[in-house]
Amino acid sequence: MPTATSSPLGVHALVWVGDTAPDSVRTAVEKTAKAGFDLLELSLHDLDNLDVPGTRALLEQHGIQVACSRGLAFDADVSSEDLEVVARGEKLLHESLEVVTGLGGTHLTGALYSALGKYGAPLSDAGRANVVRVLQDLAKEAAARGVTLGLEVCNRYETNVVNTARDALRLADDIGADNVVVHLDTYHMNIEEDDLVRPVLEVGDRLGYVHIGENHRGYLGSGHLDLTGFFHALADIDFTGPITFESFSSAVVHRTLSNDLAVWRNLWDDGEDLATHAASYMRNGLAAAARRS
Repeated sequence: MPTATSSPLGVHALVWVGDTAPDSVRTAVEKTAKAGFDLLELSLHDLDNLDVPGTRALLEQHGIQVACSRGLAFDADVSSEDLEVVARGEKLLHESLEVVTGLGGTHLTGALYSALGKYGAPLSDAGRANVVRVLQDLAKEAAARGVTLGLEVCNRYETNVVNTARDALRLADDIGADNVVVHLDTYHMNIEEDDLVRPVLEVGDRLGYVHIGENHRGYLGSGHLDLTGFFHALADIDFTGPITFESFSSAVVHRTLSNDLAVWRNLWDDGEDLATHAASYMRNGLAAAARRS
């Protein structure tokens, strides 16, 4: 079903399934299409189970675009000062990039710059230098493959590298590649930013990917976020990149990612109802903002 916005509307696969085994991917793709989304976001924390050619065929069969996201682990952290740890993270990032290409995707995004988890100290200068070096090399390969890299702005309890839009802009400046963009997420912005509007306007045309999620990661509109203001800010900058709904509940569990994201409680039981509601909420909110822009 086509959307009423120029941006492709997406949904995170963890709304549907907890892994990327073939049967799970089929379920996710079919339900994504049925709910009226244009795009499915796959987390690459489960690479060993992912059938890349089979998944690409399913996506093409159902007319669904794909984006991929990931963070790293503490034993494969490119922001570490330990060069062996950095090398493991760099290897994972390049493997992930190869998967994105194999799936026919054009976006690899997330916490590409660090482990996903709470750090015990601030980022060191040496660690940041490692991030910049690794992502400069990754960006070169990504450009050759026609892939855009997104720096997702995550909250202080999930990284010590990029917590605000300004942090992401500074890191993108240091990487210095045109195919490296900022990825804003309303859930994280609620924790770290003063509001949901000014960061969008500040990032402007360097915004390349968006996550829509409530403050508690449940049904859109059931929390306290100013999503209307956020939609208007996107309209003000003429944003046309992917806008993906992200929600997590203990009803669907990924063996590592759910723990990394502290998904301890059951915010919903019915992923289909949740996603159908989200698709309508996003489409209506974006269309209303566009009419007033």
